[in-house]
Amino acid sequence: MSVVSSERVAAPLVAVAEPMVAFVVQGAKRSVLGERTFDYHAGQYVVVSVDLPLTSQIIHASPAEPFQAVGMALEPAIIAQLLLEAATPAAAYEGPAVAVSDADEGLLEAVVRLLRLLDDPRDHQVLGPGVRREIHWRLMNGPQGAMVRQIGSADSRMSLVARAVKWLRPRYNQVIRMEDLAGHLGVSISSLNRHFRAVTAMSPLQYQKQLRLQAARIALIAAPHDVATVGYSVGYDSPSQFSREYRRMYGLPPAQDAARLQVELDPGHGVHGVPT
Repeated sequence: MSVVSSERVAAPLVAVAEPMVAFVVQGAKRSVLGERTFDYHAGQYVVVSVDLPLTSQIIHASPAEPFQAVGMALEPAIIAQLLLEAATPAAAYEGPAVAVSDADEGLLEAVVRLLRLLDDPRDHQVLGPGVRREIHWRLMNGPQGAMVRQIGSADSRMSLVARAVKWLRPRYNQVIRMEDLAGHLGVSISSLNRHFRAVTAMSPLQYQKQLRLQAARIALIAAPHDVATVGYSVGYDSPSQFSREYRRMYGLPPAQDAARLQVELDPGHGVHGVPT
């Protein structure tokens, strides 16, 4: 479980969000996937069901009322076990792999109990798994239940895309062929593209490019003046193409963006905790 607190509105950041649920305690945040925008505020939660490169931004925060959120990873094994115990099949789900809903009282109570267990490591070790299981169950039976249930179903569209993402992520800096990915998954290229775009709002190659640029951004924070080397390290043969695509995604040339990030990520700049 992660806790985030920020006293200021932040610039948009792109990061790969793994399957998780995040509850907003105070303030508001915005996440963008492709052309779709998701705003969520106090009393709401956002669910992400596969690894997604989201552009996210805190949009409501101040020193008097800082943005606060709590995040928890979603575990396919727990969801699969609950599906078996309840003898309930995973319902069909055709939407994207991110959604926002209001949190009901039972779900919020379970989250608060899990947070309180963090104060005592022994209590958390013994009682925490049961509360995490309860949170999964409540999510499976909530407004986004169909999407959450797909995470635990081995033959779902979500599972297919998750396997594609698992294949793509370690190959972000390589030249890949769609034939190889489709063959690995045992589907046709057209079927792969259709399912992948439905879940992630982008093609596999577009997804790979976002992974490349995110890896480059992280590397540039440590080496802001070595733009060409960073570009080559993430798979770009042309420094000009790297700079052009980087600027298109982040709004600034690589070196300028890295300098801005160094300031924003400074511990004294008002952000605390692990990003959600």
